[in-house]
Amino acid sequence: MADHVHRVTLFKLPKPDDVDAMIEQYKILEATHQKDGKPYLQSVVVGKPEADPRAQGYTLAAKTEFASAGDMKYYDEECPAHEQLKGVAKTLTMEGVLSVFFKPTITGGISQ
Repeated sequence: MADHVHRVTLFKLPKPDDVDAMIEQYKILEATHQKDGKPYLQSVVVGKPEADPRAQGYTLAAKTEFASAGDMKYYDEECPAHEQLKGVAKTLTMEGVLSVFFKPTITGGISQ
């Protein structure tokens, strides 16, 4: 897991209905993502940030985990499930998106 690629994407969607629409698209993505005929995303975690000034107006957070940089490239460029999600996102009122990815330098906690 230390060599996996983790990606965090934050969305600023001011309309609650748009947040719900994105959550629905992530549910579809989680159920249908495939590469070479089998699921490839290591994990998908999506949720609404708690009301807190540190959220800086972001209304939806998504974390995806990939086994490799190649899998993340496939997700961005070829995955039909992700293409569908991006297509819906383009129809929504979006005030901003922030996305970062990384390979862990440190892993720990009680679930390790």
